[in-house]
Amino acid sequence: MEHSRLTKQERCWILYDVGNSAFILLVSTIIPIYFNHLAASAGMSEVDYLAYWGYAASISTVIVALIGPVLGTIADTKSFKKPLFAVCMLIGVIGCGALAVPLSWVTFLAVFILAKVGYNASLIFYDSMLVDVTTEQRLDQVSSNGYAWGYIGSCIPFVVSLGFVLLYQQIGITMRTAITIAFFLNGAWWLLFTIPLLKNYEQKHYVQLPKYPVRDSFRRLFQTFRDIKKQKHIFLYLLSFFFFIDGVYTIIEMATAYGSALGLASSQLLLALLVTQLVAFPCALVFSRLSKGYETSRLLKVCILAYTGISLFAIQLDKQWEFWVLAVLVGMFQGAIQALSRSYFAKIIPTDKSGEYFGIYDICGKGASFLGTTLVGAVAQITGAASAGVAMLTVLFLIGFVLFRKAAKLGKAI
Repeated sequence: MEHSRLTKQERCWILYDVGNSAFILLVSTIIPIYFNHLAASAGMSEVDYLAYWGYAASISTVIVALIGPVLGTIADTKSFKKPLFAVCMLIGVIGCGALAVPLSWVTFLAVFILAKVGYNASLIFYDSMLVDVTTEQRLDQVSSNGYAWGYIGSCIPFVVSLGFVLLYQQIGITMRTAITIAFFLNGAWWLLFTIPLLKNYEQKHYVQLPKYPVRDSFRRLFQTFRDIKKQKHIFLYLLSFFFFIDGVYTIIEMATAYGSALGLASSQLLLALLVTQLVAFPCALVFSRLSKGYETSRLLKVCILAYTGISLFAIQLDKQWEFWVLAVLVGMFQGAIQALSRSYFAKIIPTDKSGEYFGIYDICGKGASFLGTTLVGAVAQITGAASAGVAMLTVLFLIGFVLFRKAAKLGKAI
């Protein structure tokens, strides 16, 4: 019988979620609000602000989509995964701290893109490490714990940062100093909680170092693409994942920007998204427990349908209390859909090619989120209404649900 207590390797792996989640919470809250301040100072309209923020998020994810599969394939080589992970993590951490430096909105977006690329690239290696730190029977549990503790852990530096940002006048510092402290604090938190994983991780599944590592990695990558085409259940799952997780990440990245564009109070937006983190913690653990009694595919269907309803609710959002309701609803399913998507994929791929497959997974996940952010930004500019852009997310979730049903049926038939 499988033990329920987390092992040392599993705990170290989960701690990275605690560390990097601090950055992504900043991306969802303080960073877009600060960018709004820079944009407003430059005379930019609210619609253009939302659009440019969406375009910046899209550019960062497209870059990772292009380099992700190659990095993932190289990482499957013996002793390569940890060093590559460390480099990408450091790019993200340094970029997070450097966000405090730029004075113009253009420079700020450029540094943001660099930090986001480092963050997303590090997750390719981090996600693929899951098969090395635990067993197949515990994938759902460990993956869910990662997101759950990531949500609650990220609240600590966020609350401290929020105190500086909201109370900077009472403390006797400038807004810029408060923002600087917030960015450096969250970068340091990210780095600190990465150290246990760097010290204790061991790559158990790998391919031997070939004579020409890079050239051989490209060869193996092309072979993996051919293999995926033959494995229809994996191909359809990746296609479905492309659509439904695209909607999820778009909501995460643009919720605060959307609320700001609607004229809602910044302080209330920040506190509401803190509630999202607090709600996400127990809900992710609940879904972890449910995964022991229900099929992962069934739970994922519930999550996708829930997000479809959330996106419909967001279309008509125009009041502060409605944003609070939205924050709670997102928190209920955000961790679950991310964790179960990751563990479901880990179950259906070859373990010795986890880097290759998770590199492709990243294209269909965070790499694909350029579609949602671009759609929201472009439709908002074309129509002059932010809600019109949000309406496109419902379509993404519905397409993802239909494709996932087909993938799950094929998976059961094998």
